Amino acid sequence: MRELVVLGTASQVPTRTRNHNGYLLRWDGEGLLFDPGEGTQRQMIHAGVSANQITRICLTHVHGDHCYGLPGVLSRMALDGVKHPVYLHYPASGEEVVRALVSVASPGIDLRLQPHSEGGEIAPGLEVRPLRHRIEAYGYRLTEPDGRTMLPGRLAAAGISGPDAGRLQREGTLRGVRLEDVSTPRKGQGFAFIMDTAPCEGAESLADGVDLLVTESTFSDEDAALAAQYAHLTAGQAGELAASGSAGKLVLTHFSSRYGDVNFLAEQARARSGGAAVVPANDLDRIGLPKRQRPPS
Repeated sequence: MRELVVLGTASQVPTRTRNHNGYLLRWDGEGLLFDPGEGTQRQMIHAGVSANQITRICLTHVHGDHCYGLPGVLSRMALDGVKHPVYLHYPASGEEVVRALVSVASPGIDLRLQPHSEGGEIAPGLEVRPLRHRIEAYGYRLTEPDGRTMLPGRLAAAGISGPDAGRLQREGTLRGVRLEDVSTPRKGQGFAFIMDTAPCEGAESLADGVDLLVTESTFSDEDAALAAQYAHLTAGQAGELAASGSAGKLVLTHFSSRYGDVNFLAEQARARSGGAAVVPANDLDRIGLPKRQRPPS
């Protein structure tokens, strides 16, 4: 299962229809919770998200709308008796804030603090890159290793079936048959999460080639001066980010409360997104990664 569960989509202040930030990425056996703002614990109930699904919590920065929900989420995990380790990733400069938030949460889970102070891999397949905001901020990227897709017709022609197919994948050759003879290359899927930032090299690096790009779209193109003043993206800049990286699907979020209907923001992003599909996120949406292309028969 790989999908994004949207728990909140508002920037700075919640509205009647939008909660503060919160995003759970379900990625095979992992559950990565990004930027849990105030009210995330309640949104998890509405979305049918169990605290046991969370294995990592990733903060882009320590502005309140991106982290004030942390104590409640941790307390819920303790109440539900989560037994597995939970890794908390955050910018090192936010250490004091993070420890204060953790200190008021209920104890009882195996929480492992993982601060970072530069770009790079912070866990297998998970990397961060610095963004350009008013305080230290990082975006996240999760990448699946490249692999190979088995071709049933070629396997059958080679007389390989059942457990032998798995053995061939592991070992590379079996009874004179090479893995590349019965399979085709498969590019690993990628996901990027980019919040509060002005356009920057780090954001471009994160977005490059991903299947699903989640990014802030705080302001409209008409409010570009405000976006520059507060180091945020406009909708059009979010679209350009997706286009420059040839992203498959662009999810817009972190909307300013000055906008009621955000469909016009999606149109502004769509006009500059290249071939990327554009989705304006709403609270409690579930968004799947684009399906892989089928290999040739």
